[in-house]
Amino acid sequence: MNQPAQALCVDQIGAMPTSLRHVATALGLDPAGWADVLSSGLSELAAGFAIKEMPTGRYAYVSPAMAALLGQAPEGLLGRTDADVFGTDVAGSLRAADVTTATLAMPHSSDHRMELGHVRRDFHVTRMLLAGGDDAPGASKRYLCAIWLDVSAQRQREAQLALALQQLEQQQLATEALRRETQDAAPRDAETGLFPDAHFDDQLRREVDLSLREHREFSMVSISIDPPTGIASALGASARQRVIEALGRLLRGNTRAMDASCRVSGERFAVLLSGVGLATAHSRMEGLRRQCATQIVVLDGQDFGFTVSMGVASFPHTAHTQEDLLQAADTALSAAQTRGGNHVSLASIRFEDDF
Repeated sequence: MNQPAQALCVDQIGAMPTSLRHVATALGLDPAGWADVLSSGLSELAAGFAIKEMPTGRYAYVSPAMAALLGQAPEGLLGRTDADVFGTDVAGSLRAADVTTATLAMPHSSDHRMELGHVRRDFHVTRMLLAGGDDAPGASKRYLCAIWLDVSAQRQREAQLALALQQLEQQQLATEALRRETQDAAPRDAETGLFPDAHFDDQLRREVDLSLREHREFSMVSISIDPPTGIASALGASARQRVIEALGRLLRGNTRAMDASCRVSGERFAVLLSGVGLATAHSRMEGLRRQCATQIVVLDGQDFGFTVSMGVASFPHTAHTQEDLLQAADTALSAAQTRGGNHVSLASIRFEDDF
């Protein structure tokens, strides 16, 4: 004798199968009510619902929403196959998805693109096998139900977004290529591959203008090679030339495309770090200082090293004009040299008088 639905305890409900049909049976509910719930839900989603006979592939049921998606009357679809409705090309992909669902014996989803009424449409279809006739275990599964969602508008938005992102990326690449072409057109120092002093002055003016317009910080670094010692000193000018070349390579490798590394004079260099504050600039230059101190330079079978001194200033925190910035970086460089070299010094932050 079946237990009344209202007498079911919580433990019993928790142990019931998740199948809505079994839940309806266990609670004494009308299974047809679940069909109404499904129908209402699919209607709200503007989803089509259809049932096919698996052996023949003919439609046994087509909901009004499904018929509307296809632009036909429901009764005009009953008994027809996908080949009759969509043509052989589309029917082939639909049939393959049906067979996959039957093979997996579990719900399966796939996307399909087709042309209906001379309009390209995209559908997301979820399929599930239904037990036909006897519900006993092992009964043959003769029917397949499918829920169709029209995702044409969503796919169009995704395609438009992807195109917009692609165009933006292309614009950025073109801008960067143009900037590099402009930079590459400028003459470079033959020994270091860096820009000369004149180019540095142009870049510095641009950074100052950009900082004043957009209220953002940038940093400048003055660099000087420390006096040679040991083997480097004994080898003379040739060794010094190798050191200059090595420092040029390190500067090129440790600066970004938007930065500017320049050879100001013989053994003096300068770096502009675009959009970089004082603390970050100090950290980056400290890393460069360590690389220089561990760099091995070879000449005539002898290896030696070198060190550099650096002074870091920022605009507008340590200087408020272009001239003040140059002076602040040089003053910080002098402080690094006074400390014995192989050091990075920061310019003092200036505070405006409030009175």
